Amino acid sequence: MSPARRRKMVDREHPSLSLVRQCALLGVSRSSLYYRPRAASAEDLSLMGEMDRQYLDTPFYG
Repeated sequence: MSPARRRKMVDREHPSLSLVRQCALLGVSRSSLYYRPRAASAEDLSLMGEMDRQYLDTPFYG
């Protein structure tokens, strides 16, 4: 079973099983329950594009 599916199985309102115990039983890290991905900013995307172009032009730089 995938980690994403196991995270969906966690019941935050369960009356007798704490989040810590549920995560331990499911083999999921507790911090993954709180993670919310953010989109990259326009500046970050621009810099990553510039680094990609530089690497493709001169891959021997490392």
